[in-house]
This record gives sequence, structure tokens and C-alpha cells, in this order.
Amino acid sequence: MLVLLVGIVLVSVCVLAAHWSSLSAKALSFDDNQYLLDNVLVKNPGWNSTSRFLREVLRPSTVHGYYQPLSMISLMLDYAAGGRAQDPRAFHRTSLALHVLNTALLMVLLYLLFGKPWVAALVGLLFGVHPLTVEPIPWIGERKTLLAAFFALGSLVLYVRYARKANWRVYWASVGLFVLALMSKPTSTPLPGCMLLLDYWPLRRLGKKALLEKIPLFAIAGVAAFITFYSQKLTAHIRMPSETSPARIPLILCHNIIFYPFKMLWPANLSSHYPIPDPLNLSNQMVLIGVIGTLVLLAVLLGCWRWTRAPITGWAIFFIAIFPTMGVIGFNNVVASDKFAYLPSFGLLIVLGAALGWAWDRARNPAARSIWRGAIVATVMLLTALGAGGTRSYLRRWRDTETLYRHMLSLAPDSPWVHMDLANALTRKGKLDEAVPHYHRAIKLRPGYPKFHYNLGITLSRRGDLDEAILHCRRAIELMPNYAKGHNGLGSLLSKKGKTQEAIAHYKEAIRLNPEYDEPYYNLANSHLRAGRNEQAAANYRKAIRLRPSYAHAHYGLGIALQRTGHIDQAIQHYAEAVRVNPAHKDAKNRLARLSGARPSPSAK
Repeated sequence: MLVLLVGIVLVSVCVLAAHWSSLSAKALSFDDNQYLLDNVLVKNPGWNSTSRFLREVLRPSTVHGYYQPLSMISLMLDYAAGGRAQDPRAFHRTSLALHVLNTALLMVLLYLLFGKPWVAALVGLLFGVHPLTVEPIPWIGERKTLLAAFFALGSLVLYVRYARKANWRVYWASVGLFVLALMSKPTSTPLPGCMLLLDYWPLRRLGKKALLEKIPLFAIAGVAAFITFYSQKLTAHIRMPSETSPARIPLILCHNIIFYPFKMLWPANLSSHYPIPDPLNLSNQMVLIGVIGTLVLLAVLLGCWRWTRAPITGWAIFFIAIFPTMGVIGFNNVVASDKFAYLPSFGLLIVLGAALGWAWDRARNPAARSIWRGAIVATVMLLTALGAGGTRSYLRRWRDTETLYRHMLSLAPDSPWVHMDLANALTRKGKLDEAVPHYHRAIKLRPGYPKFHYNLGITLSRRGDLDEAILHCRRAIELMPNYAKGHNGLGSLLSKKGKTQEAIAHYKEAIRLNPEYDEPYYNLANSHLRAGRNEQAAANYRKAIRLRPSYAHAHYGLGIALQRTGHIDQAIQHYAEAVRVNPAHKDAKNRLARLSGARPSPSAK
């Protein structure tokens, strides 16, 4: 055990060194707007946000898709610790710590399975510094991958302990960690199947008892699958197998069965966006390689099965664990993703551990054994150095959002999603003229997608092309009438054109579509304030503040409405709150100073 602890410490130091530059990464990736930039609950830490994350099961209000309350709460805590979009170090610290802990748990799992601490350390080292593990650390929204892996690996460790000792307390602790993994990211659902495969090999205890033990786990997994399917269907989108050609699923499966191991062995040209092959048929070289490679792999695994269970079991664990993300039920616009392989890779790493364990004790003579083990360690150290170099190189792509997306675009030049997010990044940096062509390119590649038109409209408005901006926002709403953000954005543009009543109608429609959306309340309040309807303005400012307590502009607007209606003390409180939230708010400072100076002091009374 002491050797294992020493190994964990040494490996952890190496993993930290390889990934250290992730702490200074400032790139925001695809869905970080939902997880941070636009997430009202994350940006308002407290029991109310925590409660909503936990109770919004089938209809998560701030992140489209599945139920992941523990991941959202962890991001909220990092925000409370000072994490911000412009300074995400607090988020990256937690993510890097989780990756180090996951590496340690993998080592413990391998030790429990094979009893060889140095072999566990060598395999853990290869995993910890591998470039394929980079993506979940600087990608804020992928906290779910790391947190789910932490609980899932902990569950597996406890399960193996139970299998060795038959302690029911350990079993139920394993079940509890499985539930926590599901509450972090539901792609942990296949874990009971992986446990059954571990019972087959290397635990060699598969039987009626092992099957009965899994009934509670499979029941929990079934509930999680139901929740995941319906929450994804209600809040995002799902593409069922019946909606695609019969050949699509087997071709994607074959492509990915070869794609992931290839990236593990040769982690070059890594990206957060691997487009679906076009065309998706055997005329595409990558698809053809995937089909041929899959057939060869199956033949090799079946051949090996005659003398060892290890390869086919490890591959089965990998395949079952990664299956929810393989595109049978479509929920994204990529064919594969580095993050999808993070936890499932333990299936292949178990096979590597078994192979290294066999090689570690292969030599009989003590002198030959020392030389042999030295050669194994030297080989692993060389691979570690190469992996760490690739990790540091890839992390340089994450230094800022524009750099990250230009890298992705160089590998996927015809991806409309990458063009759109690069344009969004350029817009945030004020490079409006550079952003507009990328929006147009995205629209050309994917006509009829409402968010492309909306984002282009907002950028055009910032550039001063208000009429064209309105046309694109109208087009976004035509394509998706229930697009709350589109209605709110169009309302803002119409307000700038002086079309107040039409703007108000769109704000109200945005509120009707999404009553938890704070911006239309704020914009509606501004319209009432400009028209002198101070009571109505105050009511809507209060609704915006209820949804986002740290909304500095809403506090300032409410202060004006209250000041106009003679509620001076309340106005002062809201001006002060606006300044507290945003110390750079000059207008709030000036009004606060004037009102505070005009009030008589207690002694003057």
C-alpha cells in the first residue's frame, strides 16, 4: 500500500506539471454561454439556485438538455469563489484537481484488480498526461465529464472492494456513488454493465449472485435513462434512429470504434469539434477505414478470446461505456468528441494494466527481471514525455476563444457551428467586420438555422446596420416562433428605431415563452420608464432582479423609478446595490452621491 501511495504522489506531480498551463486558459467553448455566461443560477450562488438545480429534473431552465445538478452546483461554487468568464482560473483549478483525483482513483482500481502498484502507477501516468484528457479541464461546461468520472471511478473501486470482501456497506456506498455520477452526467448510465463485465474478467465471479446484485443498479440506470431522454427531448433536441437512413448508425459505430483508439495511439489534430463525415457512406475514406478496421478488430478479439479474456472484455467495457454518446440517439452535431472517451477509456486501460502486469513478472532470473522492468519503465517514461508534450501543445490552443476556434476551423473549415462560434468570439472582442463574414458563411452552410440569423442581427446592430439587423432577427423568429431570445433581441432593435409598442409586444412574448428569462423584464421596464409609467417600470425591474439579484442595471433602473415616485430611501438602497455589484457604474454612483448628500443627517434633524 505504501508503494501505491508513493506512486500516486509521483504521478499526481507529473499530471499537474503536464496540465498546469490549463489554469491560465481563457477560451470559452461551444456551450459555455449556457453553463456560465448566461446562466443566472450559476451567477447567483445560494440555496435558491441549489434548490432549482436539484428540483428541475425534466425541464432544466438554464441549461438545455439533461439533468446534471451536481455539475451545475460545482460551477456555482466556483463562481462564488471568484470564477468569472474573463478570469476562469477558479473553474480550472477545480477541474484540474478532479482530473488528478480521477487519475489516482484509476490507479487504485488497477491495484485492486491486479495487485501490482507500480504497474498501476505506470498506467495511471499514461492516462493522466495523455492529450486526449485535455478537453474537459479548460472547457468550463465539461465539468460534468470530470465530476461524473470521479464518482463513477469511486463506485467501481468500491464495487471491486465489495467483490473481494462481500461487505454490503461497501456495496451500498458503491450504489450511492453511482447515483452521484448520474446526477453529474447521465452518460454514466452503463456503469452496471461494466461491473458485470468486470465480474467476467478479471474478477471471475460472474454468476447468479453477481446478476442479482446488479438489479438495484440497473433499476437506477433505467430511471436515469428515462429522465435523460425526456429532459433532452423537452429542452433541446433528439434525433431518433427512425429519422435517419438504416446505414447511418452502423457506419458511425464502425467509424468511432476505430477513431477513438487511433486518437489514443496518435493524439494529433485534436479538436473540440469533429464533424459528421460527409458523405456518410463507403465512398468516404474515413468511413471505409472504420468499417474495415472494425471487422479486423473483431476478428483479432475473437481470436484472442481462445486464450485470454482480457482484450475482448476490455473492449466490451469501452464500447458499453461510450455507447450513449455514439450517435444511436442523436443529440449533437459531431461524430465523436475527446471528452466522450474520458471515462470509457478505463476499459482499454485495464487491458493495458493486465498486459503490463504479465510483462512485469515475465523474466524469471532476478538480473534479467531488473533489466526487463527497467526497459518497461523507460518505455513508459518516453511515452509520458511525448504525451505531456502533446498536452502542453494542445493547451496553447485554449489560451483564448479566438485562438481555439481558429484552430478548430483549420481542421473543420466547413463546419457552420465553428464559423458561428468564431464569429461570436470576434464580436465579443469588437472585431465586428471580421465576424460578419463568418456568420454569413454559417448561414450558407446551414440555411434555416435561427440562431445564426439572430447572432448576425445582434452583431450588425452593434456595427450600426440596424435595418439589416432587424431583418435577420425577424428571420430568426420566423424560423423558430418560440425563440424567446430572438423576440427579446428584436424588441431591443425595434426600440432603437422608436417602434416602442412593437418592441413591448416582443418583450412580452419573450416573457410568455420563458418566464425565467430576466432580460425581457429589464427591457420592458426600460420602455415603461421612458414613457413615464414608473410603477409598471418598477414592477418589471423587480422581476428582473428576482431572477438575477446581481443585475446592476436593473437595480439602477429601479432606483430611478423609485426616485421618481418619491421613495427616496429605497432608491438609495438600489443605487448602492448597483454600485456594489458594479463599482464602475458611474451613473449609479452620481445619483447615490447626490441623493445621499441631499438627505439631512440625523444630527441636523
